[in-house]
Amino acid sequence: MRKYEWIHQHAAEQKGGVDVLETLLPQPKSDKELASVSDDRYLSEISRRVFRAGLKHEMVDKKWPAFEEVFFKFDPNKLVLMSDEALENTLQDKRIIRHWGKIKSIRQNALMVQELAQQYGSFGKFLAQWPVADIIGLWKIFAKQGKQLGGNSGPYFLRMVGKDTFVLTNDVVAALVAQGIITKKPTSQSDLAQVQAAFNQWHGESGRPLCQISRMLAFCVG
Repeated sequence: MRKYEWIHQHAAEQKGGVDVLETLLPQPKSDKELASVSDDRYLSEISRRVFRAGLKHEMVDKKWPAFEEVFFKFDPNKLVLMSDEALENTLQDKRIIRHWGKIKSIRQNALMVQELAQQYGSFGKFLAQWPVADIIGLWKIFAKQGKQLGGNSGPYFLRMVGKDTFVLTNDVVAALVAQGIITKKPTSQSDLAQVQAAFNQWHGESGRPLCQISRMLAFCVG
């Protein structure tokens, strides 16, 4: 496995130098910033991520003000009380994307947000306290307790709200395979644990957040 310095140097070469590279790296939010965001804003972003999957992001984002209106500004305490009939009625609203599976996910994800908020004080506090050294454990919670948050949807949501995470894009997976860490796209918990261990090592060597290391790995490929 290559040392962090090789990854940084190679990514910089690919992008035209260290200064240019720095402008292309994401910045995670602090724990304080994560904890200060209200539960409804997190549920809105979870839902937006679910609807973005397989659709043009620009189209989803353009319709999102209508979603905010139809779904009670994503107040989880209201959405968990929506009946099947109430959810079905939203399918008549032409302002939103009328995808039944994705619409049903809103109520289930509202329940997840509500339960974690009750346990930790708020959903933001839950995210803030979760250690990035076990970010795959957070992905697992989303996949198990949420709806349509498996695969890369959970990591993409975290990236959207600023929680530090790596994302297993095709380029990142290719870089990890080239490093000999995995042999294919990781799906098993053992493969994901190997990926987590590699990122933890690079984080320890560099002090860089996982999201920046992830982006640099992608740049090493293309």
